Amino acid sequence: MVIQYDMDLTEKLRILGDAAKFDVSCSSSGVDRKNNGKGIGNSKACGICHSFAADGRCISLLKILFTNECIFNCRYCINRSDNDTVRTSFTPEEVCTLTMQFYRRNYIEGLFLSSGITHNPNYTMSQLVETVYLLREKYHFGGYIHLKAIPGAAADLIEAAGMYADRMSVNLELPTADGLALLAPHKSRKTILTPMRQIQNGIYKSRELPLIDNKTASLPGSTNDNTPDNSDSNFYNNHISTADRFHAPGIISGSSTRNLSTVRPVNNSFVPAGQSTQMIIGATPESDYHIVTIAEALYKQYDLKRVYYSAFVNVNNDDTLPIQNDSSDVPLLREHRLYQADWLMRFYGFKSAELLSPEKPNFNIFIDPKCDWAIRHLEHFPVEINRADYYTLLRVPGIGVNSARRIVRARRSAKLDFNDLKKIGVVLKRAIYFITCQGHMMYTNMHIEQNFITNNLISSEQRKNYEISSHDTYRQMSLFDDYNIKSGV
Repeated sequence: MVIQYDMDLTEKLRILGDAAKFDVSCSSSGVDRKNNGKGIGNSKACGICHSFAADGRCISLLKILFTNECIFNCRYCINRSDNDTVRTSFTPEEVCTLTMQFYRRNYIEGLFLSSGITHNPNYTMSQLVETVYLLREKYHFGGYIHLKAIPGAAADLIEAAGMYADRMSVNLELPTADGLALLAPHKSRKTILTPMRQIQNGIYKSRELPLIDNKTASLPGSTNDNTPDNSDSNFYNNHISTADRFHAPGIISGSSTRNLSTVRPVNNSFVPAGQSTQMIIGATPESDYHIVTIAEALYKQYDLKRVYYSAFVNVNNDDTLPIQNDSSDVPLLREHRLYQADWLMRFYGFKSAELLSPEKPNFNIFIDPKCDWAIRHLEHFPVEINRADYYTLLRVPGIGVNSARRIVRARRSAKLDFNDLKKIGVVLKRAIYFITCQGHMMYTNMHIEQNFITNNLISSEQRKNYEISSHDTYRQMSLFDDYNIKSGV
């Protein structure tokens, strides 16, 4: 390991900004907050982190690690402890300086702050708490803050962090406990799910909703839940003396006499934008069905706002991980399919068991999950546009949430035809195989048959690959020309 001291702030920013790029769990904020007229900055629900607002604005945040030092040796992580790389850390004041200077220059609308684990989880988490405390209370920063919760940190530290952050996230890392045991042996489902449940209950408490017993913290694939609390407790404890185990400068000890029980912002809200998580896809052999089942359980059991999927990149060239000879080996298409399926589960009423099954465990490369489902369930089609209810319309390929709502509103005053649907925003190149208008399909030679529909939907560039691989058996297409799944799933 290379450790460098006396590094200037610009060089630290270069290193720790680059080190944060593999954490993708930081998109839209989902929260509005205006300052009281005395502070600096507002947080808008339209979102941050290089996403696009409803009015077309590109909005961004400062995305950094507090430190790239780490006591863990996760095989997939560029910051793992046995990597020979330059290590550095910010101080809480340095993060505040960067955030405020970038905000005043209108470079950012908020901060995404994650970290490697230095000394132990409690020390690291207390440093993050100190940072967000200073931003809110000393610098009166009213912009968006997304803060990473450190698995294994004490509950009072997680609670204190939640009083200052808009969103928090605890990365699941890998879909199963077996995957963690193989690639991240010092992490476990228990240390990850415990703060996730605490954040959920903190949100419920602030909204005066019933709390959930932490004993229910479980997910599919927990057959081998190796727990550092028992088998690896010495690993945590030996990295810092007992007297300092729960301490960091400023918040609990050192120059300040503040106590966590008295550290509270004025508005007293807890993680108002909810929590998210991230799973690495392709480092371990789980199927797509396994992954979407876990994501569905996370949404139901932990009330997450988002599950993010990160295509595995073998940044360490570790021969125990999947070999990637070039960028084409990175499973980006698989990541894209999972995001499409995730959108269907969150906004279209689909269940994971409808999209995949043990008999059909993976998404196909030729067709998106919604078209895949529709072609496998042609008994539900065609749908009459002028009579179908809203939830039936959502199941039609080419009709999104917005266009379904517009259809329901428009047909109150007139019978709709295909020209009307085009103006409304329906993607007719997919929808025409599954709908009728006033009892008629768009073309008289349309056939409600799997291979006919699939052949017509597949792009001309991929038709040859489809014909070679399918041998008259239904397969899926690629829809890379339609990334805007909000309006055209």
